[in-house]
Amino acid sequence: QVQLVESGGGLVQPGGSLRLSCAASGSIFSINAMGWYRQAPGKQRELVAGIRSSAGTNYADSVKGRFTISRDNAKNTVYLQMNSLKPEDTAVYYCNADITTRNFHAWDAWGQGTLVTVSS
Repeated sequence: QVQLVESGGGLVQPGGSLRLSCAASGSIFSINAMGWYRQAPGKQRELVAGIRSSAGTNYADSVKGRFTISRDNAKNTVYLQMNSLKPEDTAVYYCNADITTRNFHAWDAWGQGTLVTVSS
């Protein structure tokens, strides 16, 4: 079994910054792609940023230049540095990881979500 535990959400003023973290634990052989999604009230879940095992990254157009995704493979952890936050960034942010378990099964893991609120 695999778990993803997120941290770092909270309330921040417009223009502020937050850093989200997501640590994977459990029966992990390798972690392939990792990513952050978000879901705002009344909207569908959308991809915010992704990072592959090769460290290649991709971002939603709405966050390019403001958000940075990174990963620490030794700690099985992915981060999302969010700068110049806007009210429209308010959402529940979810971590996702494409994992190969120790018995070589594919596991699409999700975190429990962390709320980010951007408001004055």
